[in-house]
Amino acid sequence: MNRISPRLLSIGCGVVYLFMYAPLLVLMVFSFTPTEYGVAWEGFTLKWYKAVFNNKNIQDALKVSLIIAIPTVLISTAIGTITAFTLYRYKFLGRALYQGALYIPLVMPDLVIGISLLLFYTSIKFELGILTILLAHISFSIPLTTLVIIARMQRIDRTLEDAAMDLGADEWTTMWKVTLPLLKPGILAAALLTFPWSFNDFVITFFVSGVGSSTLPLRVYSMIRLGVSPMVNALGTLIVVVPLIFVIIGTYFDRRSVS
Repeated sequence: MNRISPRLLSIGCGVVYLFMYAPLLVLMVFSFTPTEYGVAWEGFTLKWYKAVFNNKNIQDALKVSLIIAIPTVLISTAIGTITAFTLYRYKFLGRALYQGALYIPLVMPDLVIGISLLLFYTSIKFELGILTILLAHISFSIPLTTLVIIARMQRIDRTLEDAAMDLGADEWTTMWKVTLPLLKPGILAAALLTFPWSFNDFVITFFVSGVGSSTLPLRVYSMIRLGVSPMVNALGTLIVVVPLIFVIIGTYFDRRSVS
């Protein structure tokens, strides 16, 4: 019985993962077909990937996505680092409440967040555009970076900081010379996880975007309304694979920081 159970568990996990990722695999496979409608496999070609890189609308949408994602990573990681350091090191009234509130944007449906932000921007008469998307992405990325960095701080040996201060270093020097180098893997992991988190967002971005501020996911949505072509499959493959690489690298650095 003990020998059969692990095999059945492995088979069951394999079936579940196949069910989850089979649509992505089909998308990737049909991105290489030469047929115009991409519903049958008739050979191998890279022309649809070339079409993606030569498409002006896709290039503009990619620029908008990068203009939003890169500042989101930098700002949310910086704020998340400061917030994590404050929540973990200092005791103050309402600290547990603040730390618990970090989970709200992560568990709240994107639809609710998107509508709430849209109503907020409308109520203060804030014109929708790249800035509103950027502010929205920063707001839902800060909890992610904060929680990742707090998890790293919980694994730091405090005796290293105490030893530095015993040797004459003040709190500021200890933070720059000891604490931040120890936090570096966690900070890098948080940044790498935030990039696909922001780059791939569709629901919230859909509500807070304005004229001329279409990101890459929004561009894909507008393209599939006219039918799914192999170029859409190629673009979808790139959107899945490239951020996935960042997630894998971020997870690698996060696990490496444990040792």
